[in-house]
Amino acid sequence: MNSVIKFIAEYLFLKVNRGKTSVVYFNQIKFLGYSFYKTKGEIRFRIHPKSIVKLKAKLRGLTSRSNGWGNEKRKCKLSSFIKGWLNYYKYADMLNLMKRIDEWYRRRLRMVIWKQWKKIKTKWSNLIKLGINKSKAWEYANT
Repeated sequence: MNSVIKFIAEYLFLKVNRGKTSVVYFNQIKFLGYSFYKTKGEIRFRIHPKSIVKLKAKLRGLTSRSNGWGNEKRKCKLSSFIKGWLNYYKYADMLNLMKRIDEWYRRRLRMVIWKQWKKIKTKWSNLIKLGINKSKAWEYANT
């Protein structure tokens, strides 16, 4: 560690925070929200689990029913947040993670819409507008 710190300080002219600096294996470190793993002889990026927890917490807040936003404002804020988050983590391997998050996120949005419809008659008529037959719409509206 001392030789690495000496190299960074003398040749790269960078200051090293000794409190944050540690020498560990690549799979035990978190760096700017990324963690690392090795596959087929190469080291790759993935999103650190703590960053995923923060993502879900932020999405939970943005899809909350009690924030008093309309659907347009919610849509705008969600779009902005998701685009920014994806652009930040675009170098990570996250296809399966994004599929799971997308399923969870869509369920949250359905919950918001379902609660906005409130009355059985409203649920029934909106489900019919979405193309569900009347008997199934009545069954779902009464759940």
